[in-house]
Amino acid sequence: AQTAKTATDSIQPRMSVVEYKFNPKSLILPASLVTVGAVGTAIDGMNDFHLFSRKDSVKQIHVDDYLEWGMLGWVFVCDLMGKEQHNWVDQLCLVALAEAINGGTTHLLKNAINETRPDGTDRSFPSGHTANCFLGAHMAYKEFKGSNPWLAYSGYALATMVGVSRLYNNRHWVADVLAGAGIGIASAAPSY
Repeated sequence: AQTAKTATDSIQPRMSVVEYKFNPKSLILPASLVTVGAVGTAIDGMNDFHLFSRKDSVKQIHVDDYLEWGMLGWVFVCDLMGKEQHNWVDQLCLVALAEAINGGTTHLLKNAINETRPDGTDRSFPSGHTANCFLGAHMAYKEFKGSNPWLAYSGYALATMVGVSRLYNNRHWVADVLAGAGIGIASAAPSY
């Protein structure tokens, strides 16, 4: 009593579809960070505030330059240790789309605002390094929040370290780093 299989019985879906519903509350944190950063940049005198007072003779620590792009791969590192929501091909597409949004927004704002950095160079606002790192951290959060909270939140610690490094090396103001973090986090939402 075997029945003949039809062509449609043997078709398997190639990729699993992960349902995603946009939650407007997810934009509260990134919108708040960007707003505080924008207000901090707009107010005269706020750029006189330095989180660290460092003499130029103190050696700079450039962990920020190494981790900026490495954090975009953080989700793939976490894949080796936990159960992700999407396969690596889907993750690569999500990261690429989110980075296009993040990079476009960051560069548009940098060129439009052209704020002077603490070291005297131009295009300070927002911090692109911080935006990239928080984008990678937030992508890892979205992939692992249901299966492994340690992996989900680990990227934020690394991204915060990069933001602090940008301040320590006199490359950004506090407002730049806060806005960069907000833009990075917000860039992940449209990609999903």
